[in-house]
Amino acid sequence: MKKTHFSASTSDQGPLEQIRKDERPSLAELFLAFLRLGLTAFGGPAMVAYIGDLSVKRKKWLDQRTFRRGVGLCQTIPGATAMQTAAYVGLKTRGVPGALFTFIGFGLPAFALMIILAYLYVTAGNPLWMRALFNGLQVVVVALIANATYTFGKQTVRNYTNAFIAGLSALVFWVGVSPFYVILGAAVAGVLLMKQEKYGDLEEGGHLVISLSHLITLIIVVLSGIACLYFLRRDLFRLALLMIKIDFFAFGGGFASVPLMLQEIVNVRGWMDNKVFMDGIALGQITPGPIVITSTFVGYLLYRLPGAIVATVAIFTPSFLLVVSVAGFFGRLNRSVYFRKAVTGIFASFVGLLLYVTVKFAFAVPWDIVRVIIACATLVALFKKVDILYIVPGAALLGVLLFR
Repeated sequence: MKKTHFSASTSDQGPLEQIRKDERPSLAELFLAFLRLGLTAFGGPAMVAYIGDLSVKRKKWLDQRTFRRGVGLCQTIPGATAMQTAAYVGLKTRGVPGALFTFIGFGLPAFALMIILAYLYVTAGNPLWMRALFNGLQVVVVALIANATYTFGKQTVRNYTNAFIAGLSALVFWVGVSPFYVILGAAVAGVLLMKQEKYGDLEEGGHLVISLSHLITLIIVVLSGIACLYFLRRDLFRLALLMIKIDFFAFGGGFASVPLMLQEIVNVRGWMDNKVFMDGIALGQITPGPIVITSTFVGYLLYRLPGAIVATVAIFTPSFLLVVSVAGFFGRLNRSVYFRKAVTGIFASFVGLLLYVTVKFAFAVPWDIVRVIIACATLVALFKKVDILYIVPGAALLGVLLFR
């Protein structure tokens, strides 16, 4: 049966025309390459550079211009940027199946390690050394979120309108307004208040041919899985819908999911308290991969292994589907002034939401002089671009030594 395709036509060569068919990587090669990369994928969005090095310089699967456009796409749509960039490379080289293999390969190490850590967290019985360890890590979580707020704010809040939307978002979130309404309101505010600006490169991007049959198959599989959960496990069905909603609104990368998770899991549903949720974020920083892998921790604590699997699949599904479905016409969408204004407003709102989370988490820490010193040292290390792979274990060790 002949496959149906849809495309967005532009002046560049198509992704499958950039390299001859006999030079394209196999699905197994893509999977193994990104599995190896995923084993060391610490630092979240910082991994985008390593993905570029792998796919452009070492393997030469893409040219630099195509890769940059993919990064622009992944930074604009909601979801974990590094995971989506991995999927984009697979999409450009082997279509939707390639995107699926690179996406799973890149995220699998983080999922497996988080399962192990969540199991140990549940079964260890909260001994003295573990409480001391997490006392150190909770301070680091506050510093990490504060640094994300500063970094994201520096990139986003460039005028009084951005600052107004960010401040108002933090305020209305603080008084209990759902972050999903805050995001939608920020998009409307962006359209109404933002001035029309010249936005750099508005080229439409390369010609992308995507198998419509593959995409439809994926959507059918996702909907079938959700339907099965509805009839077999209503608790897992509700968990899946929540994680899908969180990822679908997480503009700006993985850290953007933190205020959404905090609101829905801690404040609204009361599935865990602030400190346990912060422990999940800390474990998410110990593992490679994006911070949204905290969803695996949440799912495991609630419903053990089935919950961890459902939460993980659900939190990453919108990210993946958006990449493979939007990539073909993102260039045209990106040329819309209203779209760019709405996205700018949404990004500004996440500065406010992250600011709220920083304050909320800071209130959950019993501060003393030792914790203040650790927090300040962490912030200095982050500003100096010290690898997070050294920061988090170092803080854990300090916690064990100082808080026993």
